[in-house]
Amino acid sequence: MSLHGKRKEIYKYEAPWTVYAMNWSVRPDKRFRLALGSFVEEYNNKVQIVGLEEENSEFVCRNTFDHPYPTTKVMWIPDSKGAYPDLLATSGDYLRIWRVGDTETRLECLLNNNKNSDFCAPLTSFDWNEVDPNLLGTSSIDTTCTIWGLETGQVLGRVNLVSGHVKTQLIAHDKEVYDISFSRAGGRQGHVCLSGSGRLDPQHHPLLRLCWNKQDPNYLVTMAMDSMEVVILDVRVPCTPVARLNNHRACVNGIAWAPHSSCHICTAAEDHQALIWDIQQMPRAIEDPILAYTAEGEINNVQWATTQPDWIAICYNNCLEILRV
Repeated sequence: MSLHGKRKEIYKYEAPWTVYAMNWSVRPDKRFRLALGSFVEEYNNKVQIVGLEEENSEFVCRNTFDHPYPTTKVMWIPDSKGAYPDLLATSGDYLRIWRVGDTETRLECLLNNNKNSDFCAPLTSFDWNEVDPNLLGTSSIDTTCTIWGLETGQVLGRVNLVSGHVKTQLIAHDKEVYDISFSRAGGRQGHVCLSGSGRLDPQHHPLLRLCWNKQDPNYLVTMAMDSMEVVILDVRVPCTPVARLNNHRACVNGIAWAPHSSCHICTAAEDHQALIWDIQQMPRAIEDPILAYTAEGEINNVQWATTQPDWIAICYNNCLEILRV
């Protein structure tokens, strides 16, 4: 990546704690706004809303709020038109929906599918449906996936008008479910469970993450736990990978499809590398990435900005960096 030119190619923010969960805002009036979740191995954790001041090229913290346990994922409502309330969702012990204001963020609703127990099964991940933002799906270590319906009313004073109900619960697995992802094709869902196919992963490591291609719903990408390899699948022939991306030299932690292109994907790993790949030549082997960036630490997460597709965000240690691609 070139670091030359009139505009900075990299912007950096240092949080007061290790950053794990992280995501871009989608609203058109909130450019360069991200949510960051802390990873502190205790009950008290934090979420920060940060934004880039484009005049002085510095990230500033807009507000910080408490969160029980580390967030396994944070995600803004996929509302590119600004038609819905400014909502943020987090997963951890439960799925929580927050309303973000200019100076404060407050809890709108807590979605709990296990009303009959004092104990909760932690949520490993969730996804927010881009086609219908009233739908969210969660995955849990209790072997289930839950599809939630969200109702968002008009703002009347300070009354909480966001509520949710269970639309579907899927108990389709015999092991923990580590991720869930909606496809843009008619709301199709994919979920990754512990019992990964041996043909995808001969060591039978659990599949940890999956992500649908944003432009071509026939393709999705997945990776196994503790694996240095990323596997691209075609759902029309799901048992045979169409490509394997294996240039990383340590465990892969994050994968993100380009929002504007069906043939570009970014992978990030504990080898400090974020790699961008061009997969146009599939099913021929993809030998090398087209771009590589080396961070100052093990990369925990990568997100490609939906509404600003020339920007990618990564986090490592206590740092967030956004990279112009």
